[in-house]
Amino acid sequence: MKTKWYKPVIGATVALTIALSGNLGFMSTPAHAETVSISATRADKIISTGLKYRGTPYVFGAKSGRTSAFDCSSFVQYLYKKQGISLPRTSRQQAKVGTYVSKSNLKKGDLVFFWTSRTGKGNVGHVAIYMGNGKILHTYKKGIGVTTSNLNSSYWKSHYMTARRVL
Repeated sequence: MKTKWYKPVIGATVALTIALSGNLGFMSTPAHAETVSISATRADKIISTGLKYRGTPYVFGAKSGRTSAFDCSSFVQYLYKKQGISLPRTSRQQAKVGTYVSKSNLKKGDLVFFWTSRTGKGNVGHVAIYMGNGKILHTYKKGIGVTTSNLNSSYWKSHYMTARRVL
């Protein structure tokens, strides 16, 4: 009579797989938490670097990489590039990258987009970085330059269009 040695091996393998599968779900949580932590850390670095440029003049069409003056999209592009994230040059192009995020689910580092009188309602013309707590980091308008603003102020609230997550 032949012994079927593979049946106990398969049974043990299945039992072990089932036993460990419960742990795999548990083990995925720290990995996810690590991803969230890395994104938050990158967002904090982007924001802290951006705040160092507070008051830097606004110049429409400022050249990429220039740090003596920015426009909104060159500022965002510069900060994200310092964290190894390549973004297109204009706010309209930047509004097409990453993944959509609703206003109610904004996280630090998300890009928020607005229409302007220059582009007209319904057309992206400005980008800012969400800082958390209803604040945005951006640059606009000669005489203001790099600054922080309240996302829920009447102007920004009425010109808000969408947001994208690139971290």
